[in-house]
Amino acid sequence: MSRPPQRPARRPGGLGAPEPSDDQPRVTGKVVRAQSGFYEVDTPDGRLTAVLRGRLKKARRAEGLVVLGDDVRVALLPQAEGDSGHVDAVIDERLPRRTVLVRRAPGAKGAWSQDVVVANIDQLVPTFSVRDPEPSLRMLDRFLALAEMDHVASAIVFTKLDLGAPPAVVEAMREYARIGYPVIGCSLATGEGIAEVRAQLAGRVSAVVGPSGVGKSSLLNQVEPGLDLKVGDVSEALHKGRHTTRVGVLHALSTGGLVADTPGLREIGIWQVNPADLELGFVEFRPLLDACRFSNCSHIHEPGCAVRAAVADGTIWRARYESYAAMLNDA
Repeated sequence: MSRPPQRPARRPGGLGAPEPSDDQPRVTGKVVRAQSGFYEVDTPDGRLTAVLRGRLKKARRAEGLVVLGDDVRVALLPQAEGDSGHVDAVIDERLPRRTVLVRRAPGAKGAWSQDVVVANIDQLVPTFSVRDPEPSLRMLDRFLALAEMDHVASAIVFTKLDLGAPPAVVEAMREYARIGYPVIGCSLATGEGIAEVRAQLAGRVSAVVGPSGVGKSSLLNQVEPGLDLKVGDVSEALHKGRHTTRVGVLHALSTGGLVADTPGLREIGIWQVNPADLELGFVEFRPLLDACRFSNCSHIHEPGCAVRAAVADGTIWRARYESYAAMLNDA
């Protein structure tokens, strides 16, 4: 039986970091927690605490090394009897990823580097509150477009319905549903919509993403009683959420599947997206793409653009088109 994961006494990558031999046993598992160079990996042998093998650290740094949700191969390390403060295993291979959520790294250096948020998900669940803090629909559209381009399904959750959704948010919920996205409104105070969220997460590997203060951790606590995730509040002065989830964790659900509780994202920049492919991130554009006069239409200024014509007649929601234009400029 594996020991309960504890923070190892020695730093990974230092002189004392373990290096497995080729004849040590290997098992595969999934990274369910990643923090400061230490990883908790669920394997058939139980949950192990692991660090990266030196040669893996040097390989393909641009892909984020190993992140939450990655499937990995680990080498088991021999342990002295009663030695519970050291590393159980060393990750020496990251298996191919099915999907990955990647954003441009926040801050001034973001244009040159990426931030891999989570890997191998089936479903992205952007979560925003109807107010306090006000939802950023531009951020929501970025999440949806990135998921579409990586062939990941999305479902949208709006929290705090008990506070009363402003007319603009009610319109947004209606428009996203019209496009074809599942849209769930819920209230942690009244319990409205919690069963629908639970059903949406069941049997899938999902990532719950969105800005701080919208109640993601509180929502998951109600969806899966017993998680006991730490919750916070909203700044009265700035009406922005305080970060409560500091480390991404992948939780097992009693209804089947896994859910990633990710740190709040205040910024979601697109990373290495071909501008010509961005149109595919907006599902309502797709039926019209062959109808544009020019095959390389950017849908910004060209004559005979079917997308802009659909915006003009209301077939495409103007707010979504404006999000597309902003993302195209960013790309």
